[in-house]
Amino acid sequence: MANSIGANFDQEKAKVLPVKPFLKWAGGKTQLLETLNELYPKALKNGECSHYIEPFIGGGAVFFDMLQKYPIKSAYISDINFEVIIAYKVIQKSVDKLIEELGDLSAKYQALNEEKKQDFFYQIRDKYNEQKDQLSYSNSSEFGVERSAMLIFLNKTCFNGLFRTNKRGYFNVPYGKYKNPTILNKTNLLAVADALQIADIELADFSESIKYIKKNSFVYFDPPYRPLNKTSNFTAYSAFEFDDTQQKRLADFYKKLHRDYKIYLMLSNSDPKNENPEDKFFDELYQDFTIQRVSAKRMINSKASKRGSIYELIITNY
Repeated sequence: MANSIGANFDQEKAKVLPVKPFLKWAGGKTQLLETLNELYPKALKNGECSHYIEPFIGGGAVFFDMLQKYPIKSAYISDINFEVIIAYKVIQKSVDKLIEELGDLSAKYQALNEEKKQDFFYQIRDKYNEQKDQLSYSNSSEFGVERSAMLIFLNKTCFNGLFRTNKRGYFNVPYGKYKNPTILNKTNLLAVADALQIADIELADFSESIKYIKKNSFVYFDPPYRPLNKTSNFTAYSAFEFDDTQQKRLADFYKKLHRDYKIYLMLSNSDPKNENPEDKFFDELYQDFTIQRVSAKRMINSKASKRGSIYELIITNY
């Protein structure tokens, strides 16, 4: 279970030195935090709801923001992405070792000229991918710190700061050519480690979160978004695809939680009507709940001209 140290998380200190996601993340919610805060249940804002659950933690923008603004006393966060969960656990339990390892990578990288920096990036990417086949969740303690350092390094120096793998689970994002990327943010990693002390962190399917439900819990679902068209498919952010069958399974789980528990639910997803006004996939799937359309910026596109405002869905049971 979560470490009791987290109960002493200093919200006032966090207002001066805000806790931020340690990974850049496709579909991250940083840009929507102000909007989401307006849509949270009143029970969260007045302190009646102090247990937080997020089964698709990803970069964790909502979790870290919420912890700084509301009296959250305990949390459960999970994902099916093995690499990401290992990184969260390493920061929670071994942040000093991670800082040392990441600092070494950063120093070696920054000492190189541009051509050699690119070569170094691909050397680390190759090592990261070659190591993958030797790994399992059960032996993660043997390699976790080194692997998490490589993950953060690759995330900060790759193109567009993406986490993307191919079907075999190999990281395949190319070099990003940033002039001076911040590879090691020691202050933030320490703050993240402090924040994570209140959380149980698991490698798990979203349905496993039902084991951690408490009275008046607030559950936020941020699954891989349903693609707006065939060319925007980004559902495979890990080796596992999240297609329409999975979206429907999630909707069934959402309905079960609403039916069987006195808790607050929020879910975000893409709005199919951005591309096809007749596509009522989510409107029909969640027809018994409150569906709101909010404006967001499309950030994941290789062409800047195709990055612009679109609508996303926020679905709540209150």
